[in-house]
Amino acid sequence: MKVYIVGGGAAGFFSAIQIAENCPEAEVHILEAGQRFLQKVKISGGGRCNLTHACWTPKELVKHYPRGEKALLGPFHRFACGDTMDWFEKRGVPLKIEKDGRVFPQSNSSQSIVDCLMQAAEAAGVQLHLQQRVSQIKPLEEGGYFLATKGGAEYKADKLVLAAGSSAPIWAVLAEMGLNIVPAVPSLFTFNSKDFRLKGLPGLSVPQAEVEVLGQKNLKARGPLLITHWGLSGPGILRLSAWGARKLFDLDYRFNLRVNWLGWERQTLAEELQLLKKDWAKKQLSKTSPFSEIPNRLWRRLLYAAGIKEDKSWANLSKKELLGLEEELTACEIKVVGKSTFKDEFVTAGGVDLDQMNFKTFETKAFKGLYIAGELLNIDAITGGFNFQAAWTGGWSIGQDFLPK
Repeated sequence: MKVYIVGGGAAGFFSAIQIAENCPEAEVHILEAGQRFLQKVKISGGGRCNLTHACWTPKELVKHYPRGEKALLGPFHRFACGDTMDWFEKRGVPLKIEKDGRVFPQSNSSQSIVDCLMQAAEAAGVQLHLQQRVSQIKPLEEGGYFLATKGGAEYKADKLVLAAGSSAPIWAVLAEMGLNIVPAVPSLFTFNSKDFRLKGLPGLSVPQAEVEVLGQKNLKARGPLLITHWGLSGPGILRLSAWGARKLFDLDYRFNLRVNWLGWERQTLAEELQLLKKDWAKKQLSKTSPFSEIPNRLWRRLLYAAGIKEDKSWANLSKKELLGLEEELTACEIKVVGKSTFKDEFVTAGGVDLDQMNFKTFETKAFKGLYIAGELLNIDAITGGFNFQAAWTGGWSIGQDFLPK
């Protein structure tokens, strides 16, 4: 039996390894379009590879997937984060869990993960082929699939796994075969803004902001917020972009963003400001930020936005100025005028409609022996190792269908 995997990334390699280990008599091939295998694994997490997350309950784990929550619940009961960690550690890659729950190799190098997958594939007898860009897929009447590449190579697969990432050409081929493809839009991106509050403050961050897209019901997120040269980034923004991927696309990435820099309730802040007005009466507001979460330079910018002069003391703050400061700290409106790709974690929302899949095996319902895993499916997650976890789970599930019956 010849099995071809289209795509040499996380989902492709994990599928190939599982198939080859579970069915040693199978001849397993990976066809990668590029010049290197596992390229996204290599660059992810700033070169450290955030391969999964310390989330142990399937019901909690699926909540990190804006698209795919229901579909992944069953698969996660069979292979989830703890299983992934166990798989890599048993193959000689010690892992560590960081404070925020992200899981990395102890080496702090994605090369540890790349080497592990390459070695496991080679040990299982997987045959690797680079620069094989598949451009044609046809089901054969006698069973199996015909593949052709742009370079003119042709292959016949008894069974076929598609794990080519966010590939418009592969989606087009699948659409020709009759599968429904949900149009792809970007997910996990940063926001561009020219707001004066942000200008000249790249690198400053706050630990737990709340961000909300105005005019859109329940489109909000919470998390660390980073000011960049082009606007706003950080986990809070990336989460918001994932959950709002389609709505923000429809808005052409132009909208008003409400930022609560502290993540506090407004009433709690109002009480704190009254205490500061009393306890710091003689102090000048612009000298020091009273909130450890807000850097001094950002604090002064917010004071300016609230119309508070630099030499103003806490005791002399008027009621109007206090209300203005409350507004800036908890309901600061920033105009967003575009997006930028978050290169290490870039994913898309969209792909093969999930109703067409059997999520016990990740086989398509319409085509026997055709499996799909990874970003070709209409599944995506927020940052934190969750997209990789979906890839590992998909690959493992496919491999289970090759166990001796």
